[in-house]
Amino acid sequence: MNPIAQDLNQIIEKGNPHLMEMLSEMGRNLFFPKGILSQSAEAREKAHKLNATIGIATERGGTMHFPSVMDSICSIRAKESLTYASSFGIPSLRKVWQDSLFKKNPSLEGKTISLPVVTCGITHAISMVADIWLDPDDVVILPDKMWGNYNMILNVKKGAKISQYRLFSENHGFNLKAFEEKIRIEAKKYDKVMVLLNFPNNPTGYSVTVEEGNRIIEILAGIADTGKNIIVVTDDAYFGLFYEDRVLKESLFANLCNRHPRILAVKLDGATKENFVWGLRVGFITYGCKIEGDSMAVYDALERKTAGSIRGSISNASHLGQTIVLRSMQSENYIKEKEEKFRVLKNRAGRIKEILSDSRYKDAWDVYPFNSGYFMCIRLKSVDAETLRLHLLEKYGVGLISIGERDMRIAFSCLEETDILELFNIILQGVKDLKGMNV
Repeated sequence: MNPIAQDLNQIIEKGNPHLMEMLSEMGRNLFFPKGILSQSAEAREKAHKLNATIGIATERGGTMHFPSVMDSICSIRAKESLTYASSFGIPSLRKVWQDSLFKKNPSLEGKTISLPVVTCGITHAISMVADIWLDPDDVVILPDKMWGNYNMILNVKKGAKISQYRLFSENHGFNLKAFEEKIRIEAKKYDKVMVLLNFPNNPTGYSVTVEEGNRIIEILAGIADTGKNIIVVTDDAYFGLFYEDRVLKESLFANLCNRHPRILAVKLDGATKENFVWGLRVGFITYGCKIEGDSMAVYDALERKTAGSIRGSISNASHLGQTIVLRSMQSENYIKEKEEKFRVLKNRAGRIKEILSDSRYKDAWDVYPFNSGYFMCIRLKSVDAETLRLHLLEKYGVGLISIGERDMRIAFSCLEETDILELFNIILQGVKDLKGMNV
């Protein structure tokens, strides 16, 4: 094992030995390399005459560039857009995002968390978490309604076992009973379990209520009390898009990050969905756990392992994307802009609920609970979802996502409010078409 990795492991072991039990074999071996990177950093500070360390090209005291490139980003200097960013991310962006976490999650007050590490979107963040914290054949607990890419990242690529529970109970809320049963079953078989919580949920658009959130935390703490290590990953991609009063408007991370020494909370979020900059690919990984002694030393060690994993995969996230997000968040109009877009999406969700309250749809489908995010789902009663999807696409030019035999996902995030009634009327007509064909 590399001596740097050994040093990081000793720091983590001293602060919380259970974290060392949770790390994957790769995670234990990860470190942020010195070598070229550290020598370049030293040169930036002290090489006042000539600096021949960085793998970029310069001329006339500035970053070399094509004018045709800079014409498209003329308000941002080449140094802030075309050069390499740190594998940790731009320091000022990391701090601004951390500050925003405390503002958006009041329950974090008085608690210590890591500085967020920047990833190339949340998909990349999930992959990094899998590398650092999962070994092949480890278990990840997920609901039956989940984003399909979890399977590709966690099961196909990493070799972890995905164990699922039913998301909704019969009373149309979060299925706490199934959730607890599933964790207890897996905790009997494994000393370490990973629980991935995605609220607002993709594909259903459901977020837990305050009461459900409190019970989830109690369940996890109870399992940890039995001597099992739990890594709780909160995929908060659509954070903040909460449309109903009863919804928990904080991340579960906020009350898990120092709840129990055997619980590691990992928050995945980003500007991609929250700030509507999907293609800029700016995500974050933030750690929270109960630590004895110098918590910042432990967090620094975890950040270095995370940055080492990023360095060993994509090197770093886009400097340009990070700079654009940073400038936006520092803008005096930032809060107003977020509120404007939130209202647009909330109004669309409200319009869907209004339309689907009409009894003429009840024989065609049931509506899964939704109260947040970009999506909602219906469960078809009499026709196959994929057959209907293709029929709507071919005959009416309408595109939806089929999930399994009966579920259809509708992204109201990309529907104008004035188009929603027409959409559901077309879906209803499509169901009638297929029933008439006896398909």
